[in-house]
Amino acid sequence: MADFIDETDTEETIETNPHHIDSKYRLILIAAQRSKQLQRGARPRVAVDTTKNKKNTRIALDEIKNEKIDFKITKLD
Repeated sequence: MADFIDETDTEETIETNPHHIDSKYRLILIAAQRSKQLQRGARPRVAVDTTKNKKNTRIALDEIKNEKIDFKITKLD
């Protein structure tokens, strides 16, 4: 079962994104990679309410929005 992201949440994350990610597609790629890390056991870098079943994708987007993860966008030659 895939994790789906509400489009308005994605747009809000892009608008308030401190890293100035150039497109929502790149944002999703970065969030997906972080989501995989969380699924493999990485600890979330934002507070997670344990009473709610929050998906890894949403946690990853929250981490990006709050500047809790570092990433580097490189160009392919």
